[in-house]
Amino acid sequence: MAVTPGGAAPAIAELVLKTTPPRAPRYLLARPRLSLDDEQFRDRPFILVRAPAGFGKTSLLAQWRHEYLARGWAVAWISADGSPDPQRMLHSLVLAVRMGCGRPSFGATLIESASVAFGEYEGVTAWLSEVAQSSLSMVLMIDEAERLHASSQAALNYLLHNAPPNLRVVAAGRGEFDETAADLRAYGLCTSVGVEVLRFTLEETIGLVRNRIGSKADADTCARLHEMTEGWPLGLQLVLAAMERGSDLRSVVSAHAPDSRNPLVEALTAKLAPEDVAFLTRVAVVDQLHPDLCIALTRDDDAPQRLARLSRETPIFVVGEDSEWYRLHMLALDALRLRLAELPDAERAELHGRAQDWLAAHGMLTQAARHAREAGKEGVAVDLAQKGLYEAVIQGHMGTMREWLDVLPESVLDQHPQLRLAAAWSLAVSERHEEAERMVGLILSRPDVDLALRYECVLIASGAAYYADDPDRCVGMLAPWKDAEPGSEPKFQRMHVNRLAMMALLQGDPAEARRLCATGGADHAREPDYAARWREFIMGLSFAWEGQILLAEDGLRSALTSIDAKFGRRHPLSCMFAALLASIAYERDRLDEAVALLANRLDVLERVGAPEAILVGYRTVTRVAAAQGEEHRALDMLEASYAIGVARRLPRLCVASLGEQVRMHASRFRRETCSALIGRIDELVAAESPRRGPLWRRNVELVSAMAHAYGAMVSQDWPGVLESVSRAAPLAEQAKLGRFRIECMALRAFAMDRNGEDGRDLMVEAMSLAKTYGFMRIITDTHPVLTDWAYRVMEEASGESSVGTASPSRVIPPPMELRQGGPRVMPSMVLTPKEREVLEFLARNLSNKEIAQAMAVGEATVKWHLKNLFGKLGVGTRRHVVHRAQLLGLIQGME
Repeated sequence: MAVTPGGAAPAIAELVLKTTPPRAPRYLLARPRLSLDDEQFRDRPFILVRAPAGFGKTSLLAQWRHEYLARGWAVAWISADGSPDPQRMLHSLVLAVRMGCGRPSFGATLIESASVAFGEYEGVTAWLSEVAQSSLSMVLMIDEAERLHASSQAALNYLLHNAPPNLRVVAAGRGEFDETAADLRAYGLCTSVGVEVLRFTLEETIGLVRNRIGSKADADTCARLHEMTEGWPLGLQLVLAAMERGSDLRSVVSAHAPDSRNPLVEALTAKLAPEDVAFLTRVAVVDQLHPDLCIALTRDDDAPQRLARLSRETPIFVVGEDSEWYRLHMLALDALRLRLAELPDAERAELHGRAQDWLAAHGMLTQAARHAREAGKEGVAVDLAQKGLYEAVIQGHMGTMREWLDVLPESVLDQHPQLRLAAAWSLAVSERHEEAERMVGLILSRPDVDLALRYECVLIASGAAYYADDPDRCVGMLAPWKDAEPGSEPKFQRMHVNRLAMMALLQGDPAEARRLCATGGADHAREPDYAARWREFIMGLSFAWEGQILLAEDGLRSALTSIDAKFGRRHPLSCMFAALLASIAYERDRLDEAVALLANRLDVLERVGAPEAILVGYRTVTRVAAAQGEEHRALDMLEASYAIGVARRLPRLCVASLGEQVRMHASRFRRETCSALIGRIDELVAAESPRRGPLWRRNVELVSAMAHAYGAMVSQDWPGVLESVSRAAPLAEQAKLGRFRIECMALRAFAMDRNGEDGRDLMVEAMSLAKTYGFMRIITDTHPVLTDWAYRVMEEASGESSVGTASPSRVIPPPMELRQGGPRVMPSMVLTPKEREVLEFLARNLSNKEIAQAMAVGEATVKWHLKNLFGKLGVGTRRHVVHRAQLLGLIQGME
């Protein structure tokens, strides 16, 4: 009788394919945050992966399969089908062990006997017993588990609850089958992976794109692709596949526009029933979906069930965690709105009207106002907008108000003072801060202005002054109100405390700023979320200001994750958090992380970022480019930041840009260029200083003094360096600018050494402070010559090599030949150590005689091991055994 590999009879030959692991994708991206080493997966007997199609479930299983094999585990694989035959599932379990674990005789009785009653679990019990008696640590992987018949799911439940210690189970599927292991989860024996975990992070998207097309994909384009696909793995693969057909990544991303039919999404709706497409088209009129809202839009009482079914079966929905709200994927939403635009005008107006009624009835006035406008009800839209836009602005949705300003005439603002107040708030925190101050003036000119409104106008005007980079005017406006009672509303209490904290920070007292943020004002549970986010931003900025970047990092990171989830990655405050966190990532020598944090965010900072965030963001991206050897790009970014300073009338940004250029050119000993740049700085400072206050002058004079110090270094004018540093250091001390203080110490120590004095103790102190605060690049960035001297000083001081604290610029990558290896056999328990050794030599095309010589054994021993390999892997030739081992993941490095 003919047999298939592993001994399966012809009647079950088709199960061989179901128990053969799929080929790993060519560009499979290993995702470290989903590694089996992560705490959430470590030592869990059962892992459940549940998500709709296209979220990379099979790819994740492939990654885990390689990781298990690398740890020495044997992996059995089953691609489930919907057969109701209980014997078929049992045979699949047996063949999975035979195929994946190299045990051709495993379960012989279970395969040959047709009398085993699987439905009564005798077969599963026998299978578990044989697994327990084997010498294998085994993992059973079940892909497409939602296709399992009810009887097979019951058997899987029995298997999970009776698994021996040497067996783990990983199941992946689309459906709601996780109730199978509900009690296991309660005891910590099971963990689940859902849609939100499976979505690619931006860093993973950048890694995938560059793995596929190389470094020609810049971070900004990758970030736009990530936002376009919302981290949906299949969406990313579709875009990259389009590129392989000749499209450029930038053109693919820029082609994503509402007025063009997106081919990437056509396949998503092509297989849906016409009534499902009609449902999706009509509910696409709103941005967010609720089951009751769907009923109101479609006049169909079954709409909630249809919504739930489609969210399970298709990947085009984003479902909130523990929430009844849904959202259509951006790609799908654009495609569906094209279909919506093809409906008759009357039907579209009716849909907008229904949306307006439901949203207004549920207190969502801003969204209701937009739908009222779309329905042609301008009067109703303005009335709703006045009620909703002010609250939207207080909650941080500034862009919504600015969009309305483009369509609201001045006469409407005159008739609705609340709208003008909302407009002033939204304009104050943008490049249009001058318009905000004009609107404040119009509000204060009204006869009915009470004390509370006057105080609110001060808050708006002081915010506008901060965004205008006029710290002296900002502090001067707030000073008379410092001890004022901000009223009973929580929003004003938190705003008041935030403003006082910013006052303290601008005046050079970060510790007082943190004290104010941590105490006073409203109860944190009652304060508006947007005001709370500003409190966290001021806290993080105060730590970074002082040089305490390790303390700043944790708070900034958790806050950024939260604000991204609520407001979106390109919200102005999110971009400001990202700029601060990127600067810390750079100082900690995590350049790729800094690039990812700033990707596709600089344009937002340019338009609506606070001056400090713009300065930090551009300085970071510039230094990253320089550290990566792209000096031309770094200089271009500095010129761009100078242009922003001119456009937004922020001369301090211009001075900072020129100062950074001096530092970069000084590191290349470009004397003439440095001299010209310093001349421009002196002219700018001289022109602006008479119109500015002491706080502004202190900041720019510090940058100017540092630029003069670097200019003197280029000329090797060491007394000049000491004189410039002696001007800069007290300014840094007054402002409590920790990083500048360490940089001044390093420059002074080096200049003293070159001037014939002993600066070694001062340099040791500077490097000690840098290590304490977490600055890994500060010495490297100061000057290359200083860097080499500094690390020699540290080696002399410690009496040992400073390899452990080496400058990032001195870290040398291993030779290429050490990073490239030939075929290597995974340490799986499927094969014995000697069999693995023989297999690796086979993969290197060695003959039996050469293998025997390499292993120092006889040829007969090699032939004996080959015979065992042929039997375990079910093959008959040397070439076939290598291919089979590669298919099973037992050999790596042959791609």
